[in-house]
Amino acid sequence: MRGSTPVSGPDTVEFGGNTPCLEIRCGERLFVLDAGSGLGAFGRECTGPLPQDIDLLFSHLHLDHTAGLPFFKPAVFDAGRTIRTYCGNLDGACAGEALGRMFAPPLFPITLDVLPCRLEHHGFKAGEPLVFADGSRVDTILLNHPQGSVGYRFEHAGKRLCVISDIEHTDPWPDPSLRAFVEGADLLVYDGMFTESEYPRCCGWGHSTWQKGVELAKAADAKALAIIHLHPAHSDAQLRAVEAEMQAAMPTAFIARERQCVELGASRAAPAASRALRPQLTLAHSA
Repeated sequence: MRGSTPVSGPDTVEFGGNTPCLEIRCGERLFVLDAGSGLGAFGRECTGPLPQDIDLLFSHLHLDHTAGLPFFKPAVFDAGRTIRTYCGNLDGACAGEALGRMFAPPLFPITLDVLPCRLEHHGFKAGEPLVFADGSRVDTILLNHPQGSVGYRFEHAGKRLCVISDIEHTDPWPDPSLRAFVEGADLLVYDGMFTESEYPRCCGWGHSTWQKGVELAKAADAKALAIIHLHPAHSDAQLRAVEAEMQAAMPTAFIARERQCVELGASRAAPAASRALRPQLTLAHSA
């Protein structure tokens, strides 16, 4: 799952080239996290049924996390469908105004209100829990990123999934509040866009390294670590080498492949067996 911009070509087949979209299923309950270019692929090939009401949680509203919204065809072309967006990095404001500016001429040929589906936009302040009508709860935390970003914690059937992207690590590290937020995660998903040699030239850009992900995971006693928000210039060969180095430091760490399904509590399939179009994370009852 790439950061910043989608990529394609023979050197990005294994890990994929779409920008962020995570399918998270807590039993039968679906959450969609971010609306990058991967959202279109999710709509075409989702692993389970799409509910009539879809909860779309934004980490933030930068282009690589929002550009796929009009291309989520099974939802946006269904007049009976409601898509509820949740945005927590705008001090309580919802995403509606920003998305309205983005998806309008001359930047986009139509406005979102032309779409047949119903869009409902909800704002909250990062750090507040999200509690949904069915009783589901998702906890949130504000992350260090330009204009802010939101980390999410999902808990279901005794399992904990934490998605922490986009984030730039701080000094000292790990941040105590973030460590407490991800404590005991069965899977920690973390932003590892840069190598340690690249990072000094990119300070302030709002991204981190796999080494800082491993430090956070070990400090918080997380059981496994998945690295996402991959640099668009990193080839499959480079990422395989990074993954081998990372697994020497933490054997349960891996770089997420697109269309990879991780079922918490079950043995993880070898990365080579993963298909290469879209990442998924499934939080299920299976032991």
